[in-house]
Amino acid sequence: MKVTWDIFCTVVDNYGDIGVTWRLARQLAAEHNLAVRLWVDDLGAFVRLCPSAAAAAPMQWQQGVEVRQWPAQWPAEAVGQVVIGAFACQLPHGLEQAMAAQPAPPLWLNLDYLSAEPWVEGCHGLPSPQANGLRKMFFFPGFTERTGGLLREASLLARREAFDAEARNGFLLALGVEVEAGARLISLFAYENPQLGSWLDALAVDPCPTHLLVPHGRILGDLGHWLGEAQLAVGAVHRRGALTVQVLPFVSQDDYDRLLWCCDFNAVRGEDSFVRAQWAGAPLLWHIYIQEENAHWEKLEAFLALYRQGLSEAAGHALTGLWRAWNMDRPMAEAWQALQPHWQEISAHARHWRAAQAAQPDLATKLVQFYRNSL
Repeated sequence: MKVTWDIFCTVVDNYGDIGVTWRLARQLAAEHNLAVRLWVDDLGAFVRLCPSAAAAAPMQWQQGVEVRQWPAQWPAEAVGQVVIGAFACQLPHGLEQAMAAQPAPPLWLNLDYLSAEPWVEGCHGLPSPQANGLRKMFFFPGFTERTGGLLREASLLARREAFDAEARNGFLLALGVEVEAGARLISLFAYENPQLGSWLDALAVDPCPTHLLVPHGRILGDLGHWLGEAQLAVGAVHRRGALTVQVLPFVSQDDYDRLLWCCDFNAVRGEDSFVRAQWAGAPLLWHIYIQEENAHWEKLEAFLALYRQGLSEAAGHALTGLWRAWNMDRPMAEAWQALQPHWQEISAHARHWRAAQAAQPDLATKLVQFYRNSL
């Protein structure tokens, strides 16, 4: 009998929560021979990432995973041997009682948000005793050996390596993208940002032509304001100076990976696309999820302190300046121009960082090992 894992996801905002849990569920089922049930409270968001799914189905099978509609109350069925509450979500009513009633209570894990902050290493794997006698364990993804690692399928880097120029051209043509010779290809997936205009102004006058690919999302309002267009249709192409802007449809996770592989620079947001851009091995710009009282700045600085190790002082300063400008509402033009002399160095650094992260066990593997050690 396969071991059953129940993963619970509340879609709070955007697609980061469901993006992470859907990738994790697929990998646990495909690579670790587990029976995985993914419980989602907003199947409409799930369909955006998995177009073959049905938004109204209370139960369906997708890519080896049993996807279930989040129940108002836990149904009368067996609890899995592992229960994961993603990102501190509240479990369905009655589930904790069902867990406590088991002869051998399941391993209860809180899969937390990704962070490079130093305190994460000390909290990873710690228990939190509950009033009902259960123990909830904290599991932190991260970038160091003493954390839970990053999501990475076993075949990911091999597929990335096999994605050659011919595959790249075919993928872009299927999206209706034709890039002029010598143009730099950039992807942009971000939250609303008032500094978008200053960055686009810089790209428009840059000596190097740029083709900017913008998947459908929240940044389109700011992009339309800069272009003077109230509505930006998918597939529309706009040109201003050296800059070509093209709006893409919202694509599946696998196609988004390929889009990142195609590009010379990737501006990403949140958690899921942030990690996938690192596996793409190209320079990137992270738009971190905004928190009250700018608490997200500490997380940004913690990652920058880690990521810039190995860069020259000048390149590290330029990269840090760009990320701070994008996330702290500062003009982007000067920061973008300051990065250009270091392009080759930051490109090589992105590949070195990918290799260093790939040398560590991935998140799914560490979760499975954590479960085995708990038996």
